[in-house]
Amino acid sequence: MADAEATPVLTGAQALIESLERVGVEVIFGIPGGAILPAYDPLYDSSIRHILVRHEQGAGHAAEGYAMVTGKVGVCIATSGPGATNLVTPIADAYMDSVPIVAITGQVSSAAIGTDAFQEADIRGITIPITKHSFLVTKPEDIPAAIAAAFEVAITGRPGPVLVDITKDALATSAPFVWPPEVSLPGYRPTTTPHVKQLREAAKLIEKAHRPVLYIGGGVVKAKAFEELAELVRITNIPVVTTLMARGALPDSHELNLGMPGMHGTVAAVGALQKSDLLIALGTRFDDRVTGKLSSFAPDALVIHADIDPAEISKNRVADVPIVGDVREVIAGLITELRGVDLPSYQQWRTLMIGLKKKYPVEVEQTSEGQLTPQYVIQRLGQVAGPDAIYVTGVGQHQMWSAHLLPHERPGAWLNSGGAGTMGYCVPAAMGAKTGRPNDVVWGIDGDGCFQMTNQELVTCALNDIPIKIAVINNQSLGMVRQWQTLFYDKRYSSTNLDTHRIPDFPALAEAMGALGLRAETPEEVEEVLALAMATNDRPVVVEFVVHKDAMVWPMVAAGTSNDDIKIARDLAPVWEEEVL
Repeated sequence: MADAEATPVLTGAQALIESLERVGVEVIFGIPGGAILPAYDPLYDSSIRHILVRHEQGAGHAAEGYAMVTGKVGVCIATSGPGATNLVTPIADAYMDSVPIVAITGQVSSAAIGTDAFQEADIRGITIPITKHSFLVTKPEDIPAAIAAAFEVAITGRPGPVLVDITKDALATSAPFVWPPEVSLPGYRPTTTPHVKQLREAAKLIEKAHRPVLYIGGGVVKAKAFEELAELVRITNIPVVTTLMARGALPDSHELNLGMPGMHGTVAAVGALQKSDLLIALGTRFDDRVTGKLSSFAPDALVIHADIDPAEISKNRVADVPIVGDVREVIAGLITELRGVDLPSYQQWRTLMIGLKKKYPVEVEQTSEGQLTPQYVIQRLGQVAGPDAIYVTGVGQHQMWSAHLLPHERPGAWLNSGGAGTMGYCVPAAMGAKTGRPNDVVWGIDGDGCFQMTNQELVTCALNDIPIKIAVINNQSLGMVRQWQTLFYDKRYSSTNLDTHRIPDFPALAEAMGALGLRAETPEEVEEVLALAMATNDRPVVVEFVVHKDAMVWPMVAAGTSNDDIKIARDLAPVWEEEVL
C-alpha cells in the first residue's frame, strides 16, 4: 500500500514535462496548438524555458543550433497537422547532418486517428525515412519510457532526430508515473569500441603509404575528437582535408590543413584526394559533393573508412579496411598503434601539397570603384569578429565563401546545413546557438534569398533577449542558382532575380522586428557597421551588405564531373599534373 501511495498519478501532460525535466532539458523551442495544448499547462510551472517561435520550422532549426553548440539534445514542440508537418524540414536537416534533436508533436485523439480529423497528419509515417526512430504514444503511462528512450537514441551512436508523437487523450488522461530505471532498447546497440585487428590493419596501410591523406568529416566534430586528431597529425605528419561539416576540427592555420574538399573545395584539398594512394576517412560519408563523379574519385587510393554507423562504410566507396566505432576511440586506437612506429616521412608528398595550397589559395575578389564584393565582406567580418565567434550560415554562395574565408580556428563554432542544403537555416539556427551559448558572439551570414524565408525569428530573438547578429549578403539574386545559369544555361536568368535592391528594405524590416538595422555599400561603411554591430548586445542586429550580383564561387567542380576537372575560374584549370605525379 505504501508503494502505491508513493507512485504519483499524473496526467500525460504532467508526465511529459516531468520526463523532460528528468532527462535534463533546459530549453524548448515551440508553438502551442490544439492537440499539444494540454502539455503547455504544466509547462507553465516548469523550470524548462520555453521559447515561443514564430514558425515551427524555426523551432526545429533552433533546436539544431542549440544541440550543435552545447552537445546536448535540442528539443522542439509543435501541435498536430500543419504544426507537425512544418517540422519536417528541420527533422530532415538534422537527419542528414547527424544532429541530436527530439521533436515532440501533439496528435489527434486515439479514436480519431485515421478519420481525417481536424489537423490530423500521420507525422510518424511522414518522418519514418528521416528519423532515427519515432514513437506514437496513445497511453499516458507510456510517456516516461518513450521520452527516456527518445533521448537515449538521439544522442548515442550516430546522433540524429527522434520523433515522439503523443495523442491528445494520452496527454489529458491520468496514470501512475513510473520512470524507467534503465532504458531498454532491444536491438539497439551502437558499436563504439573499434576492433583492434582492424586498427592494426589500418596502421599497416599507413606504414606502407606514400601519399596518404586524412579525410576528416563531421563525425569528428560530433565525437569531439579534436585533441586526438591533432595528436594523430602530429605523430604522422599526414596532410589533412576537412569537409564542410568538419571546418574547425583542425585549425585552418595548421600548415597541413589543406582546407575543404569537394565541388567548391580548394585545389590542394581536391588534388590531395585525387592523387592520394591512401585515404584515411574518419567520420565522413563520401558525399557526392566531395567525390564528384564517383568512378573517377581517388582512383589510386586504398581506403581506411572509420564511422560509428556501419551503414555508411562501403556505401559509396568500398573500404579496404572498414572500422566501426566512435571516431574518437578510433583515432585514439590508431595513435596507440602508430606511436613509436618508424613511419615514412611523406616529405615529397607533403611538400607538393603545401606547395599547391600556397599556389592556389581561395581568391578574394577585392572591391573596385567602391563596389563591395561578397568575398571581401565575409573575410572582413571574420577578421573583425575573430576566431572566438560562432558562425552560422544559410545555404548558397555565401555559405561556400564563409567555409573558406572565415577564421576556422576552433571546433564547434561553425554551423550550417550540409547534407540537406536548407535555405532558411541561418536565422533560427543562430537563435538556437545563442540560446545555448549566451556569452558567445553569434554571427549569422545569410543571403538575401535565405533571409527572407525565416527572418521572422528575429521577433523571437528581440522578445527573448537573444542578441544574434545577422549579415545579409544582398546580391539581389539567388546567387548559387544564378551562377549555374551563368555557366550552364547560357545566362538565361530564369526566376533568380530577387529585386532586393528595392523590396524589402532590410534595415527597416529589421527595425520593425525589434532589431538594429544597418546597411553598408562601401568599404568605409563596412568598417562602421561592423564596429556598431559588435558593440550592440542589447538586441539583435541585421546588417545588409549590398554587393554586386556577378561574383561566383571558385574553385568549382561541375556536378557529375570528375574532380580532375576542377576549375579555378571559368576557363582556367590548375596546372597540377606534373607537380603531383
